[in-house]
Amino acid sequence: MKVLEIKDKEFQDMVRVAAHRLGVNAEFVNSLNVFPVPDGDTGTNMNLTVKSGAKAVNESSATDVGTLAQAFAKGLLMGARGNSGVITSQIFRGFAKSMAGKTTLNSQDLVDALTGGVQTAYQAVMKPVEGTILTVAREAAKAALIKANSTDDIVEILQALVAESKKSLANTPNLLPVLKEVGVVDSGGQGLVFIYEGFLEGLTGDTSDADAYVPDETEMNEMVNATHHQSAQSQLSTADIQYGYCTEMMVELGQGEQPTEPFEINHFREYLSKIGDSLLVVADDEVVKVHVHTENPGQVLDYGQHFGTLAKIKIDNMRIQHESIIESDEKETQGPQEWGIVTIAAGEGVSDLFRSLGATYVLSGGQTMNPSTQDIVDAINATNAEKVLVLPNNGNILLAAQQAAEVVKAKVAIVPSKSISQGMTALLSFSPDASLDDNQSEMTDSLATVKSGSITEAIRDTEIDGLAIHKGHYMGIVDGKILVDDPNRQSAAIEMVTKMLDADSEIVTIIIGQSGNKDEAQAISDAVSAQDDEIEVEIHQGDQPVYPYLISVE
Repeated sequence: MKVLEIKDKEFQDMVRVAAHRLGVNAEFVNSLNVFPVPDGDTGTNMNLTVKSGAKAVNESSATDVGTLAQAFAKGLLMGARGNSGVITSQIFRGFAKSMAGKTTLNSQDLVDALTGGVQTAYQAVMKPVEGTILTVAREAAKAALIKANSTDDIVEILQALVAESKKSLANTPNLLPVLKEVGVVDSGGQGLVFIYEGFLEGLTGDTSDADAYVPDETEMNEMVNATHHQSAQSQLSTADIQYGYCTEMMVELGQGEQPTEPFEINHFREYLSKIGDSLLVVADDEVVKVHVHTENPGQVLDYGQHFGTLAKIKIDNMRIQHESIIESDEKETQGPQEWGIVTIAAGEGVSDLFRSLGATYVLSGGQTMNPSTQDIVDAINATNAEKVLVLPNNGNILLAAQQAAEVVKAKVAIVPSKSISQGMTALLSFSPDASLDDNQSEMTDSLATVKSGSITEAIRDTEIDGLAIHKGHYMGIVDGKILVDDPNRQSAAIEMVTKMLDADSEIVTIIIGQSGNKDEAQAISDAVSAQDDEIEVEIHQGDQPVYPYLISVE
């Protein structure tokens, strides 16, 4: 098969199949960036990002590839989640920019677009790291360019693009030592390979599973903009919400290593109806889509894995959402505010702590639950403020926050907090009498005064920085570096905080997560006091997922 130009229909097929191919492999991509820490969300982030771009193409009525590419890029940008999602959006932002005004795409147009995408992505990242999605994009685009010198067949060029992207991906462990140490390739690069494979399959139609599923507009809306049913929210009391978590998932039936029983929709629906309400279950032979309000989202997800791979997950704390709606309504009534502070956090208790420190809007999200660019845009707008400070509290949310700042009307400054502890410390430095730039500077400087530690369970055996990590043990992670491996959670926390203390330490803050408990937190506090009785220890209930304890030292 030889193809000399890409028209609107071909481009739509390429995007559609790429989105589907990435979607069915999202969990595999997640597994690559798990390391020993259960924070693997690259596949989820890239999947939601690309689904948003595909939705925009699906809704566009354009008949030229240039306009369709612009729609794709805009959809990617507004749906971008996590660093991987933002970088993906930048690759195709440059891609689309090169295609502006073109009705169709020939071989030279394609390689120019791929090259433009790489340039834009590298410019968007302050400190590009080789051995990542950037490397895969650059080396694959170069191979496509070389191939275009000998042929005008777009199929051959895309074949070269895919082949080199796979070769480049396989080499990422040689460029990024941590990948080799853990024994994986770069997760973002793997996601990009799936996208490029989808492009080739969508153009040639040479596929079975990837081309068989054709999501219509309604399904796209379900996957990207699924929302729980709300009724007169501002008239309700938060305390009246019986089931607090709006939980959605899409299960690829029979896929992966998890399935333990055959799917039967009535039995499936009956089980979920016992642990929640507002239940909606839609299924065909390949997937089941679920929406339910529950107090136990983990139980819902675990049950879904009995039947296949979780391809889409979305959990919202409706109590926090309801409070935010009320706050937003109050702000609308009051008129524009001078200052707004948006902070991102997971856990009802953590959100309450941020509000008590002066946060205007707490956006639900964090590790494994990165909000999109659009989510952050909405949060900024919800403050109804002229000047807004945004605290991401996670390094994987920083790029999305920066993208959001570029598309809103308010004056926005980003304080690059990478942890909950840093975000709380930064808030204490805010001054309503200072300028936006001065607040950003002072709050950013304060980040260096706090050490951030977290306790979590390892999910695989490995070795990092000379430390042997054992599956099922508890790790102590300080400012991104694993310092402790211990089979006992309390001992791991005590050893971690001991490593964090120094002669200048004055305050230790312990934030209890969903799987932590007050008695254990008190034991950790007692151990700190036994080492230095002049250190002040504070304990707060945070309810954050993933980490039983977040511990900071100032």
